[in-house]
Amino acid sequence: MSVKENLIHIKKELPEDVILVAVSKTKPNEAIIEAYEAGQRVFGENKIQEMTDKWEALPKDIKWHMIGHVQRNKVKYMAPFVSLIHGVDSLKLLKEIEKQAKKNERTISCLLQMHIAKEETKFGMDENEVRALLTSEEFKKMEHVKVIGLMGMATFTEDEKQIKEEFSSLKALFDSIKSNHNTTDNLDLKTLSMGMSGDYKLAIECGSNMVRIGSSIFGARNYN
Repeated sequence: MSVKENLIHIKKELPEDVILVAVSKTKPNEAIIEAYEAGQRVFGENKIQEMTDKWEALPKDIKWHMIGHVQRNKVKYMAPFVSLIHGVDSLKLLKEIEKQAKKNERTISCLLQMHIAKEETKFGMDENEVRALLTSEEFKKMEHVKVIGLMGMATFTEDEKQIKEEFSSLKALFDSIKSNHNTTDNLDLKTLSMGMSGDYKLAIECGSNMVRIGSSIFGARNYN
């Protein structure tokens, strides 16, 4: 099936309140335009340089989401345009985003990345770190970032029971943190980003309202 057909098929399966991030990393602009012409406006990239090149070349109403691990020294390159940063895994990184957003006279929305997988390779904070960040005086003073939710990646495994447990634990934490924090200018917990091509249906069952889907839309990736 074509990119357009894949996209239409997936969108039919998604509940109305679930945001689809089309993961376009390593994909050429032509494939993104095909998805764009089929109505898709939210795209996810995992490398800042690649995302910046695409932002410069493609329609300006595209919302670019940074879904990969973010190095602090690269934040300045995406600060002028990025719509949402999924992988904020430390107060240090959030402080750099605040600094660069201020320079660009804008507010950048962010998700705090939780470590829910059994694998050591996944980035993210634990519950105590997230709670400490949100109650810190440094965070309360930030005026150019807005934390709008949490993000997590499940273990790469065929064991659905394990994946479901990991997603469910993140949903429980999301609900708990949301109930303990009032909405402020820089905090509005409404987004739970979990689920990719292989497990997004399970993630939605567990309460996700933002899914990151790449290969099911664009086909297998070419890393050469």
